[in-house]
Amino acid sequence: MNVRQILLLVAVALILPITSHAGDYVIGEGDSLDIAVWGVKELSVPVKVRPDGKITVPGLGDVAASGKTPAALQTSLTAKLKELVKNPIVTVAVTGITNNKVYIFGGGVKSGVFELLQRSTLLQVLCTFGEIRSADLKMAYLLRDGKKIKENFQSLIVEGETGGDITLEAGDSIFIPLQLNKSVYVLGGVNLPKAIEYRDGMTVMEAILESGGFTKFAKQNDTQIRRKDAGAELSIPVKAKDIIQDGNMVQNVKLKPGDYIIVKESMF
Repeated sequence: MNVRQILLLVAVALILPITSHAGDYVIGEGDSLDIAVWGVKELSVPVKVRPDGKITVPGLGDVAASGKTPAALQTSLTAKLKELVKNPIVTVAVTGITNNKVYIFGGGVKSGVFELLQRSTLLQVLCTFGEIRSADLKMAYLLRDGKKIKENFQSLIVEGETGGDITLEAGDSIFIPLQLNKSVYVLGGVNLPKAIEYRDGMTVMEAILESGGFTKFAKQNDTQIRRKDAGAELSIPVKAKDIIQDGNMVQNVKLKPGDYIIVKESMF
């Protein structure tokens, strides 16, 4: 390419619409493009990518566009147009984008469609949801091309482990289910047996204290946590008296949603 052609290419770049994505944007069905061939008005046309992924270019007919970046399509058109134009200078600009949607579903947050108007990560999109206390983040996952590429959002959004963040791509689906049982239940030898809304990191002693503490008949070292895990029922013994008197924090078990804390009582 000589100096004159380079200057012409620069001039074209300055007067044509600027694509709203970086050069790595992938063209998809429904996108609107401006095809410009410098000095050949008949070949400079606005086109829309059809559902079959192709566009129609004067003199060339149908050309595959979907799945290519603007730069790759530009290179392809330049090669094809050499049969019609000597040393063609071709520019492809994306003027309308439809291939930029991420889908959110599952019931834990409001279902909807998120448009990727700029490069966005999973964490950035999760932060737009606002209140997510009813969401089961541990069971959430990100789908791409039918495969789970990221599971369990708990460490990312609650614990701040941003090293596990991931850049989203058009067509991704984010599944966030509803946390069906978000309470823990305290029964038996406590002053105010009750259901308590689960909080991340809640311990057995926190739940007992919120239930008014032990009654005078409570067998503090005969406390149990009943838990369902993968369909099985577990019974976790807790020596609560050792926590209070000896500071044995190993006994201060972290709870999970749906746990039942049962404090046995004795009349003697």
